[in-house]
Amino acid sequence: MTTVLLRLQGAPRGPLLVMVGWRSIELLWRDLDKPIDQFQHCISMTNATAWFAARGHHKVEEACEMYCRAANMFKMAKNWSAAGNAFCKAARLHMQLQNKHDCATSFIDAGNAYKKSDPNEAIKCLNASIDIYTDMGRFTIAAKHHISIAEIYESDLVDIEKAIAHYEQAADYYKGEESNSSANKCLLKVGAYCAQLEQYQKAIEIYEQVGANTMDNPLLKYSAKEYFFKAALCHFIVDELNAKIAVEKYEEMFPAFSDSRECKLLKKLLEAHEEQNSEAFTEAVKEFDSISRLDQWHTTLLLRIKKTIQGDEGDLK
Repeated sequence: MTTVLLRLQGAPRGPLLVMVGWRSIELLWRDLDKPIDQFQHCISMTNATAWFAARGHHKVEEACEMYCRAANMFKMAKNWSAAGNAFCKAARLHMQLQNKHDCATSFIDAGNAYKKSDPNEAIKCLNASIDIYTDMGRFTIAAKHHISIAEIYESDLVDIEKAIAHYEQAADYYKGEESNSSANKCLLKVGAYCAQLEQYQKAIEIYEQVGANTMDNPLLKYSAKEYFFKAALCHFIVDELNAKIAVEKYEEMFPAFSDSRECKLLKKLLEAHEEQNSEAFTEAVKEFDSISRLDQWHTTLLLRIKKTIQGDEGDLK
């Protein structure tokens, strides 16, 4: 039986050997008295990929299996970089075998491991899986992984522009597959970020589009008032007259909007702004907030609007 050694160096009493045979992987524990994740792991499989490839299709398949098993051991040891590397090697072998689905799956596994150690490598692996899925026509799955990349840019790399691009791409793929609810969720993320980045026209277009898409849906129509409210706030920052016209348009499009608390608040804010009355503006916001708590996004936009009132101190207290 051919054997490849995965050597985990640093064990207290001699090395720990991961012994990889054609049919199984065995862990030989040698009087270990420390957790495995305290050791530094390295794979001593020099030229293993080329060695397996030279021995035919069947051997390459077994090599894929061994790399995946090794990767899972590294995951157990919380050695995320090593796990990611092993999954990547498995993915490349699957690519040699033209096993597209298994290749994409291994790249995803690699990306998930790298998320915990190297976000940029995680993105590369997820992009590789996306390329495969789009080539296979699996656009819904590709969209899901664009969202994963967007979330990495949001939370780990803090690159909102790139997060927006991936949410938009995910939305496009979902639309193409008639998954409109999923597309709307992605677009709403884009709209929220665009407003924060002062890209108000783009945010308005998104909120109006999603509002129009949901107002005729019996299960979603009550969310439409929130989207029109957000669109109106974006209009308000740009121009008071635009906001008035927009509110009238939304009332005509969606009559239920007229009776909503959001619409009533907008009208009070428009009146206070026209009169340059910052106290009335603040009171209207406080009254609304006492019943329906305003989140940070709404508060930020309302403060931007309030600052356009002459003599305003710039808060909502």
